[in-house]
Amino acid sequence: MRPTPGGNTIDEVTDGVAQSTQFRHVDAREALVMAVQLHQQGYLDAAQELYRRLLELDSRNANALHYLGVLLHARGQSDEAIDCMRQSIVLDPEVPDWHANLGNVMLNLRRLEDAADAYAVAVGLAPDNAAILNNLGALRRVQQRFPEAEAAFLKGLQLDPARADVHANLGNLYGDMGLFKQAFKHYCEAVILDPKLYPARTMLGIAYYSLGRFDEAAKVYRDWTVEEPDNPLPRHYLAACTGEAVPDRAEDDYVEATFDAFAESFDGKLEQLSYRAPQLVADAVARIHGKPGKRIDILDAGCGTGLCGPLVAPYARRFVGVDLSSRMLDKAGLRGVYDELQKAELTAYLEDVTGDYDLVISADTLCYFGKLEAVSKAAHNALRAQGWLVFTLESIVDGESAEDFRLNPHGRYSHNRDYVEAVLRAAGFARVEADYLELRTEVGLPVQGWLFSAQRLQSGSVLVDA
Repeated sequence: MRPTPGGNTIDEVTDGVAQSTQFRHVDAREALVMAVQLHQQGYLDAAQELYRRLLELDSRNANALHYLGVLLHARGQSDEAIDCMRQSIVLDPEVPDWHANLGNVMLNLRRLEDAADAYAVAVGLAPDNAAILNNLGALRRVQQRFPEAEAAFLKGLQLDPARADVHANLGNLYGDMGLFKQAFKHYCEAVILDPKLYPARTMLGIAYYSLGRFDEAAKVYRDWTVEEPDNPLPRHYLAACTGEAVPDRAEDDYVEATFDAFAESFDGKLEQLSYRAPQLVADAVARIHGKPGKRIDILDAGCGTGLCGPLVAPYARRFVGVDLSSRMLDKAGLRGVYDELQKAELTAYLEDVTGDYDLVISADTLCYFGKLEAVSKAAHNALRAQGWLVFTLESIVDGESAEDFRLNPHGRYSHNRDYVEAVLRAAGFARVEADYLELRTEVGLPVQGWLFSAQRLQSGSVLVDA
């Protein structure tokens, strides 16, 4: 930060920190420090008001402009955020972290060339800054320019070998490249340097598993559960690695913790994996309902950040999204296509909305369920007569397996087609259709799955197997 010279005064705002608003006079330099502290502590309303008051006093306060931009982006107001950050850079172009922050925003928005331009300036100003090199490596990984990503990460580690985040990101890169031994090495380094770095710890176990070192994979998660017995993540991955105590579906707190942490990078990560499930679901809706027409009531079950929303909204008279992750719902709300968003566990929600919907869609949500009986019955309950359920699932790789479902090391379930069809018919669905297709890529390999469509019978009809 480059503090603004003092001299002006401003009333301190502590609304949001205490029940009442208190004021006292502080100079601009002190107010800026207070605003940044409030920002870092999560008191965004108070921080935003202080930044804006500073700018009322001096519209050329580059620090206030920049950090207001960072805050606005976190709140989804990215256009104004970019404008503020660019203004700050015009006023003070020699701060490398500001160019890096702008690059981070552009990367988050998938404006990759703009991100590259910003990072190039940042690296030019601070070629020996490991944090900026880490950001550049992350961009090159998204662009699948793997040699350049590797070079950036390795230089960052040469400058600062103790950066756990760079080791973790380099591990992720090597995982993308299928170089699991190298990935394993860097995940180990990351966890040694920062045992609380959970994404690296998760991937360390997956790397062990991918190398066929199953006992060591399980040990990673067992040790983690001993340290944090109330943490749902290691419990879930331990079950996936060992096949022991496999839950019928992922625990609510596992799903919530995973996707709250994933919300900011979710869309970009899935784009990198050529994620197709939302479009596949939308294509099925088009086959069923023909041309869009705002004629039906739709539930997006497990809506996440709302990737299905813009594709399906043209059909919706009323469009509701439900998800366990509040941060995912915040992102979905920014799309402006849902009439209502609800934070709730999916099966419980479906059980409570008898006959409310003509269509229930679910893209890559039921892969966090093993047993599908309860959720299928609940979806049937939520649909009106002749309503449709459309969803995707991952397929058990050895498709002839007699298993109904399997919890995989990456934490998602895969399913046997015969099992799913039997469950849907037992729940009362007819015209069950299943298409075998590619849902996305992972570690450069296709992830095969199913697109299921199932129609609820008309009232009074009797289901007869063909």
